[in-house]
Amino acid sequence: MVTNDTISDDDPTQAWADALALQACLWLYPLYEMARMRAATATRRDGLGRFVDADPGSTKRWVNTFIHARRLLGAGGSKVVTPNSDTLYSNAWLDLSRGPVVIEVPDTADRYYVLGFLDFWTNPFAHVGRRLNGTAAGTFLVTGPRWSGAVPEGMTRVAAPTDHVWIIGRIMVEGQEDVPAVNALQDGFRMAPLAAWARGEHHAPEVVETGLDPKAPRDAARFAEVVGRALRENPPPADERALLADAARLGLDGGLAGAEVARLPEAIARRAIGRALATADALLDLGDSGEAVAARGGWSVPLVLGESFGQDRYRRAVVARRYIGALASAEAFYPMAHADSAGRPLSGEHRYTIRFPPGGEPPVDCFWSLTMYDSRDCMLVPNVIERYRIGDRSRGLVRDTDGGLTLRLQHASPGPALEPNWLPAPEGRFYLCLRAYQPRPELLDGRWQAPDIVRAG
Repeated sequence: MVTNDTISDDDPTQAWADALALQACLWLYPLYEMARMRAATATRRDGLGRFVDADPGSTKRWVNTFIHARRLLGAGGSKVVTPNSDTLYSNAWLDLSRGPVVIEVPDTADRYYVLGFLDFWTNPFAHVGRRLNGTAAGTFLVTGPRWSGAVPEGMTRVAAPTDHVWIIGRIMVEGQEDVPAVNALQDGFRMAPLAAWARGEHHAPEVVETGLDPKAPRDAARFAEVVGRALRENPPPADERALLADAARLGLDGGLAGAEVARLPEAIARRAIGRALATADALLDLGDSGEAVAARGGWSVPLVLGESFGQDRYRRAVVARRYIGALASAEAFYPMAHADSAGRPLSGEHRYTIRFPPGGEPPVDCFWSLTMYDSRDCMLVPNVIERYRIGDRSRGLVRDTDGGLTLRLQHASPGPALEPNWLPAPEGRFYLCLRAYQPRPELLDGRWQAPDIVRAG
């Protein structure tokens, strides 16, 4: 019997297992993260206030229903890092294995909104919203990969590649005074399974057993169990099924590869998976998959994402590790900066300016904003004027004499005359996110670059 005590690092079987495991873990990484996020973010209490289970430790969750964030985030108000202060979020997990789901959206009167759809492999395969559908009221039928039938009159079909889908919605908010109007719009977003919708029920959530405690530590056995179930429920696309045979040698195929595949001894497989997960975490945190530092200004150029990662399994894993839930870049693009134009870390010990020349603001078809975060916790910066972002919707901005726009980034107020253009910084290290909604091609292809972040003195 092979045990950990009898395995040598130079054993060729172990070396082979290690190579197979790194490939398999990078391939399956998004499935594990999606399962974990569903367990963490699918709701235990539906829109009517009903708990899915009396047991607070239950791993059951509601699906096929919207849950909306009702307050605009301020300092200390977020559970996720680098939150935005531009939109209110909506969240929904779908289980299409039971049949299609109907989504009704209200007329937002040209207000920006988007519902971003992720399949269980994290591909942002569809978007419903202002960019593609306009802002009039509409009804959409979301169908699973095995569904066939007639789309009811008046509905637009959204075909999902997997049965389990995550929807992350965003509705633009002008400021705190605008929140009640957005809350009223949120109430107009409705969802129900098609069968219930046909009976006139526009709220009919269903229950899914996630079988997963999102806070439990991840080890080889847990990883194999979680991705095995995810594979059975959301099989890989046809052009990736060849990878199942190698994953099966390690017990990472969920049984899909069949019994004819020769499997490695369990001790060797589990050791290889544990090593591969540690290597994958470190590798993915490097982020070297298209993200690069701009030639000037200290800005990093984000990954350009389409509606599918295709065969780029490494990039898919990077996004699952670091940016899960990201929209396709045609919907929103997020350059970030941790340093000034000379490459020095940004800090509230200094004062900075960013100047957009006349006509040189971010090229977008919707809106843009600049948000600041404290580097210690990646959260919004508390400040006396409660300003967390500044951009083209900010009121009272003072233009330069030539029509340009100079923004001031510093800890202390620059004085009453300059305060309208001030984005408050913490005392210590900080970083910036430039959010561009519905970016134009010149922003995505690099023809437009963010201005230098210039340190005073």
